[in-house]
Amino acid sequence: MHTELIIAKLVVIVLGLAIAFQAFRSYRRGNGQPMLFVGIGFVFISQGAVIEGILYELDVLTIYQASAIQTGIVAVGMLFVLYSLYGGSMPYTVTLRDGERQ
Repeated sequence: MHTELIIAKLVVIVLGLAIAFQAFRSYRRGNGQPMLFVGIGFVFISQGAVIEGILYELDVLTIYQASAIQTGIVAVGMLFVLYSLYGGSMPYTVTLRDGERQ
């Protein structure tokens, strides 16, 4: 069971960081600052999903303390994603098919 859990946690990290990377690339291409916050949020979420097991396995904290830290980290990530959705009006342009801007 322990090996399967480690593999599952590694998959979560890889997927979360892949989403964060794609969001950052989208931000760099000019698709808006909200994509940067999505990327940051997914870094926190993916790392938060793994930090609990690391802290507990290293006998640094009890399972309850490690779980509280993990929950806080995931919550911060979700706040970043939520801010990207509702963070105020971000300037944007709409490019129409014939190249006109609106």
